[in-house]
Amino acid sequence: MKHGKKYREAVKKYDPAVVYDAKGAFDLVKTMAFAKFDETIDLSIKLHLKKSQSVRDTVVLPHQFKGEKRVLVFCKPEKETEAKEAGATYVGADDLIEKVKGGWLDFDVTVATPDMMKDVGKLGMVLGRRGLMPNPKTGTVTFDLKSALAELKKGRTEFRADKTGVVHLAIGKVSMDSDKLAENARTVVSEIKRKKPADAKGEFILSVSASTTMGPGVWVSIKEE
Repeated sequence: MKHGKKYREAVKKYDPAVVYDAKGAFDLVKTMAFAKFDETIDLSIKLHLKKSQSVRDTVVLPHQFKGEKRVLVFCKPEKETEAKEAGATYVGADDLIEKVKGGWLDFDVTVATPDMMKDVGKLGMVLGRRGLMPNPKTGTVTFDLKSALAELKKGRTEFRADKTGVVHLAIGKVSMDSDKLAENARTVVSEIKRKKPADAKGEFILSVSASTTMGPGVWVSIKEE
């Protein structure tokens, strides 16, 4: 891939052979940001996984950086009041399912009660490919809507390893303090370690890198995590 002049200038500011401590890595990443907007900082964590193994869960970052999420709740009429009082943006059943089938996706996360999943499951082609399908493993399929939405309002975010065994997750903005970014990174790494498959052998986390939306990535030390 051919990179622009600003990217090439940013690359000159770091040594690709060096693994930086967390705070130092984010200090450096921030100096390499060159976009005119407040770039997002992403963490990429390479895991040692077999094809049969997966890592998927959610995490609440100690320092939030995103606006309030628009939560859609699929539930029966008897649970609608609970969902609305808990802060759901949209609440419904068959009406919302039909609306989503029609292409409507004006929401950030979905929650469903277990008795709705037979019908919600039919939206797999629409929600699944966008990472929006409710899932028991991430706490988004539950009858306890009050607790689920409270966690989501705190900023609970899903993470999962892709087919190559890499977890990609946004952890902040360039405008944030490096110490806060480092704490967010440590929290993510800690949660991923906690999800290590029982049958995983050897070193689990192979590498961690951080980068901005437009800039190059730098290696981050995880020894302190």
